[in-house]
Amino acid sequence: MTKAFPDIAKFWKNLGTVLLRMGASLITRLTAYLKRHFIDNTVDVVSPVSHLPRLAGPVLNLGGGGPDVEKAIQWMIDQVRGGTSNATKVDVVVLRTYGSDDYNHLIYGMRGVNSVRTLIISNRQEANRDDIVEKVRKAGVVFFAGGDQCQYIRSWKNTKLENAVREVYTRGGAIGGTSAGAMIHSEYIYDSCACEDSIETREILEDPYQNITFSYDFFQWGHLRGTIIDTHFDSRKRMGRIMAFIARQIQDGKAKRVLGIAISEETSVVVDKYGLIKVMGRNAAYFVLGDHPPEVCKPRTPLTYHDYKIWRVPSGETFDLRNPPNRGYYFRSVKRGRFNSDPY
Repeated sequence: MTKAFPDIAKFWKNLGTVLLRMGASLITRLTAYLKRHFIDNTVDVVSPVSHLPRLAGPVLNLGGGGPDVEKAIQWMIDQVRGGTSNATKVDVVVLRTYGSDDYNHLIYGMRGVNSVRTLIISNRQEANRDDIVEKVRKAGVVFFAGGDQCQYIRSWKNTKLENAVREVYTRGGAIGGTSAGAMIHSEYIYDSCACEDSIETREILEDPYQNITFSYDFFQWGHLRGTIIDTHFDSRKRMGRIMAFIARQIQDGKAKRVLGIAISEETSVVVDKYGLIKVMGRNAAYFVLGDHPPEVCKPRTPLTYHDYKIWRVPSGETFDLRNPPNRGYYFRSVKRGRFNSDPY
């Protein structure tokens, strides 16, 4: 009997080795399966930085260009720190691909600001630098200056910088921007990459395809799903432009319905963590809904699209992105590249 004990011990040792190998193999295969079927197909899930404090957002501030709406910037700072009377202070980062640090003085003088820094990130190499990314992910507020949305997308999309901005939002921070820095936050983005100067209303209604390109899968904020943003809306008379943007998304099979968010100069649209918008500043914002296919939307042919629903929301009023109101809108159509009546 005593001779059998070493054999039994060896047996159990060998069995344990086999089970460990089987377990490792099973874990490896399970991990590969989950990665292939779940992880790789997830674009929105970002793990927040564990050692950084949770903020009271997330919120968004979308500016229409021209002079900034300072109270909208102050609003997003107050939102993420938990109110105007809260002692918490936040760090603000301004992002741009060129320009100066002129926002620093303006924002540093606002209530609840601990620090402000401007990062000029002009290429993909800089957007993947760990030291730059770390400065962004530690911020409570990230603000995108105006500029060129094509350059922003080419320099920042699918980089560590993009992920860092998402982490700020996931942690309850604020994301803001003006002009091109606002346009890049919708689900469908007019990127202006196919032309030197942005296409305007007359050109795009005559041909919704010539020199007009879009980008997708950038930040993908939850409350802005199904939207396309345009800015400088009143001064540049861009109603026809956003109508064509909407028609293109539906015609090209990107969506069955699209909400255009059109923001005038000296005006901001702020979005709270529940998806409720408030318009701030001097002018109005327009919300333009296309909820059916266009009658005619093809290259080298004027656009025809009947019955856009349009809500004009003046400064101080609200609009619920989760449940757009079933009244208060008016209809406008485009027929062979011309409005049926004044769309404003």
